[in-house]
Amino acid sequence: MSYRLDAVVGDFDRLRSWAEGVPGTVVAPLRQRMGLLPLPLSTALGGDVPSVLGDLSQGGPVAHVQADFWGGEGEQTAALWRAGVREWGPVHTSEFSGPREDWPINAALARLGVASAGPGAPDHRDLFVEVGLGQGRDEEDWRRAALKARDAADYDEWHAREQAERESEERAAAERALHERLPGIPVPLNGKEIITLLGLPQGRTIGAAIRHLQQLHLDHGPQSREEAETALRTWAAQQGLPRTTVA
Repeated sequence: MSYRLDAVVGDFDRLRSWAEGVPGTVVAPLRQRMGLLPLPLSTALGGDVPSVLGDLSQGGPVAHVQADFWGGEGEQTAALWRAGVREWGPVHTSEFSGPREDWPINAALARLGVASAGPGAPDHRDLFVEVGLGQGRDEEDWRRAALKARDAADYDEWHAREQAERESEERAAAERALHERLPGIPVPLNGKEIITLLGLPQGRTIGAAIRHLQQLHLDHGPQSREEAETALRTWAAQQGLPRTTVA
């Protein structure tokens, strides 16, 4: 699988403010208030990347990051610009056996102020991963990410929206899990028997009832049929489901 990157990374709001006046340019949001402006830029810029980097860095530092990988082999290059001039780099490598913090893109991101997640987090020394540069694999991916964020007024609005969406997805996943049967955990009643016991139609509630019995099995060991029926009647009452009497 390939990975290609040629972009400017810097403060999202500042990059997007600049890009609004340049046809064909977009800025995708990253983590830690960073944004990514894909290169090569539109022909309206005349292809003068150093001039663009100098202009972009007038309001704050930006990094020019490049990477090209295929099947785990590749290379990356990075440079940092500040106040209109190149302050560091370009640094290039195709050898990645050394410390991750010394890899060119990670070193440039550190100079931008990207922070490590800390020693307890996965890939805690890889700022490339931490800032989200692995979320896209080519320019088209980053343009799609920019398009998705274009309606947000600023980074804070985008971040709040993304967090709300993520939390909604997590709640939905948790809700689905409550209705999904656990593999390999037996229950003393099948779906049809539960429908008869509780007087309910076929549907997700029956799956939730089976999942409840499986959880009882995990927490307290195997249940007898009588214990399962009693537990399900109690559970149904707690859920506000109609309670039935089995003759």
